[in-house]
Amino acid sequence: MNAVILAVFVMVALSLLRVSVVFALVVGALVGGLVGGLSLNETLGAFNDGVGGGAQVALAYATLGAFAVAISRSGLPDMLANRLITMLGKEATAAHQARVKMLLLVAVLLVAISSQNAIPVHIAFIPVLIPPLLAVMNRLQLDRRAVACALTFGLTAPYMLLPVGFGAIFLNDILLANLNSAGESLGLEITRGMVPMAMAIPVGGMAIGLLVALLFSYRGQREYASKDLAATNQSHTPAEPHMLGLVMSGVAIVAALGLQLYTGSMIVGGLVGIGLLSLGGIFKWREADDLFTSGMRMMALIGFIMISAAGFAEVMKATGDIESLVAGAFELFGDNRGLAALVMLLVGLFITLGIGSSFSTIPIIAAIFVPLAVQFGFSPMATVVLVGTAAALGDAGSPASDSTLGPTSGLNVDGQHDHMWDSVVPTFLHYNLPLIAFGWLAAMSL
Repeated sequence: MNAVILAVFVMVALSLLRVSVVFALVVGALVGGLVGGLSLNETLGAFNDGVGGGAQVALAYATLGAFAVAISRSGLPDMLANRLITMLGKEATAAHQARVKMLLLVAVLLVAISSQNAIPVHIAFIPVLIPPLLAVMNRLQLDRRAVACALTFGLTAPYMLLPVGFGAIFLNDILLANLNSAGESLGLEITRGMVPMAMAIPVGGMAIGLLVALLFSYRGQREYASKDLAATNQSHTPAEPHMLGLVMSGVAIVAALGLQLYTGSMIVGGLVGIGLLSLGGIFKWREADDLFTSGMRMMALIGFIMISAAGFAEVMKATGDIESLVAGAFELFGDNRGLAALVMLLVGLFITLGIGSSFSTIPIIAAIFVPLAVQFGFSPMATVVLVGTAAALGDAGSPASDSTLGPTSGLNVDGQHDHMWDSVVPTFLHYNLPLIAFGWLAAMSL
């Protein structure tokens, strides 16, 4: 069996059995490396090389966690949550609750979308915004799986369609550049305007999946225990909002976001934001160690998963079985264009599920998929769809993707949201299946 397929299967199977995702990634990498012909020392060496690449991401998430804890002490998130509770009202009718529930989901969706382009901070807003809203969600009996689907759609669909912020990186700097590089000798030329137009159909499939999740799959009520976040999460200390704290919180958020945009570093933005909150008297410098400890505790899981995922990806590349996976798949269907398009998409799904990043998948598959797409007579637009959709498949629905880890980090603060069954499985079903269907239709019709 191909080492990549086996490694991804082992990783996903262990994760679904509620084994720690970190442990599942390590075991999957070991199995894949040994089956792929690497020795134990070579497998561990490749894993260790990859781990180093994930350390910066883990430190960034720990800094964001500390910044979120500092913001929570200002009372701003609690004030926003209390406003929503007031809007709900003590004697709210079922119809009014439904309106507030939908308003909350739409607000979360819009914030997630803006985090990819208008204010490209990616998942940095989740640990600040979501935990204080859990009390509102519990009172509404809002199914958190719907919130996870809204967040994941906002974290993935915009960069696939809009060439702004992270979308500019994905569509122009990575997808367009790799397509033209791989197709240069084949006479294939892709322009910037073609890329978002081609990706519109697959994203439309994701939008349908979002509507199904919000209006049908998870529209019912789901009960959660009303837990005191101060008890379940020591990082959250309810604060009485005061003018200085609110003003400094606003200044710190703007400064942190601005510096992140200017420097490209979440670490620098988070540290400056923490410093401004300290100057504003939100906390004292001698409390900084406790602040970082609380922040790291909140974001520890996502950090370690990202570190392990980087090691897993490096082992998969070292086996060389990614190329053989693609070549072997194409030996099965001869000159059948429809089957060829489907296999391209499924291969992309397997690769991204393991790596956890659509941005990292494109350089792996573009050099192989583009010549094959030209050979099978796919148009330039169809080639864009095949490579772009194959890379995006698995971002939503991967246990190691920050598009699922981010929502879990906010929704599971009180320990009532399971990463695999409440974030990964719902987003996989509602986004990957429509992406396969609409991506295939787009490739065959464009």
